[in-house]
Amino acid sequence: MSYKLVAFTKRFEKEFKKLDDRQKAVFYLKLALWMDNPHDKSLRDHALKGKYIGYRSVGITYDLRALYYTKGDVEVIFGFIGTHSQLYG
Repeated sequence: MSYKLVAFTKRFEKEFKKLDDRQKAVFYLKLALWMDNPHDKSLRDHALKGKYIGYRSVGITYDLRALYYTKGDVEVIFGFIGTHSQLYG
C-alpha cells in the first residue's frame, strides 16, 4: 500500500529544522522509499508501545528515527524526528 497524503506536525517541522543537511537529505530519500513501499525491510518500520503507543517508527539513519501515525487508509502524519536517545531516553 502506498499513501496518498503525508503531513507533518509543527513539532516535527521544528525538530526537522535542527537536523544537519545530510540528515535532511537521507530523510527525503527514506520518505520516498517509504511512500513507495512502507514495508521495505531497510526502513526498520515497527509499531511502538508505551509513551508512543499508536505511532510507528521508521529508521532514517542508524540512530535517527521518524515517528508517524496513520489516519484512515490514505493519510499519514509524521509527529516526531530525533535520535533514539532524544525520543526514548
